Amino acid sequence: MNTDNKKDLIMQLVATLTAMLDSEAQNELNTSANTKDKEIVEMLTIKECAEVASGLSQHTIRQLVAQNKVSFLRCGQGQRGKILINKASLLSYLNNSN
Repeated sequence: MNTDNKKDLIMQLVATLTAMLDSEAQNELNTSANTKDKEIVEMLTIKECAEVASGLSQHTIRQLVAQNKVSFLRCGQGQRGKILINKASLLSYLNNSN
C-alpha cells in the first residue's frame, strides 16, 4: 500500500466519521426540539388549587369540577377517587371569567 492509497483511505474515513457526527448532532437537535414542543401538564389537588387561586375555597373548586368548567381527572375508583385539576385550565377559567 503506497502513500496515496493511505491518504485516500484516511480521507474516506474522515468523511464517514464526519457524516456520522453530523447525523448524531441532527438527531439531538430534533429530540430537543420535540421536547420543547411538548408542554408539561401540571395537575393539582383541590387543596393545591385553593392555595394557587387565593380567594377561592375548596368548595368553590369542587363546584367548578362538578359543573365541568375546568379540566380534571379522577384518580382511583368511582366517586371517591382523588380529583386532579389541570392547572392551566383553572388559570384560564379564572382569567376569562371576568
